[in-house]
Amino acid sequence: MGTETGNTPPVLLLRAPAAYPPQCDTWLLADALTAELSTTDVARLQVLDLCTGSGALAVAAARLGVGDVTAVDVSRRAVAAAWLNARCRGLKVQLHCGDLLGPVSGRRFDVVTANPPYVPAPDDHLPTRGVARCWDAGTDGRAVLDRICAEVPPLLNPGGVLLMVFSSLCGEDQTLERLDAAGLEASVVERSRQPFGPVLSARASMLEHRGLIGRGQRWEELVVVRGRKAA
Repeated sequence: MGTETGNTPPVLLLRAPAAYPPQCDTWLLADALTAELSTTDVARLQVLDLCTGSGALAVAAARLGVGDVTAVDVSRRAVAAAWLNARCRGLKVQLHCGDLLGPVSGRRFDVVTANPPYVPAPDDHLPTRGVARCWDAGTDGRAVLDRICAEVPPLLNPGGVLLMVFSSLCGEDQTLERLDAAGLEASVVERSRQPFGPVLSARASMLEHRGLIGRGQRWEELVVVRGRKAA
């Protein structure tokens, strides 16, 4: 939905078909991750990247020196691409295929990054295959966001942090409220206004009808929310 900005990860060598291509929300989240880790002894950290796609955030964390990087995606092809993108750089990333936190049940993490599907869809049916699975997230765009808000906080170590990127069309305040209710100190740490890409442009009339955008609006604001668990 835009072009690369900020301190972007290196260009990935491989993107699997039907896997989310790294783009402006990826780079915005990478900037937040870099800032988060800049004053930390990264070698001792355990970092989890949810909805990893082609592995851009997992690769970025490993390149920053994180000692233990784990990534999860529901797509087998995405997991294979992420593994290759880490391997070709000589980086160690643990890859798992599965539904969000299922593959890492029982583990604890210091930092969790997430770039989940968040585009409002025509209905609440979530696709189980194809490229639409990368962005369709129910009528309000919160089908996966709300799960992350509820399921990630218990897996954070004391002082642990969740960094999650999404569109303000899905409800910035609602996300902050849910993370606060889950025991995290939540705030927005990155913002970027972006023109609609092809998917949102095709759904602009639907978004106007639902009151999610103003008449003629063809831009969204991407936000990165940081939620910190008390030490």
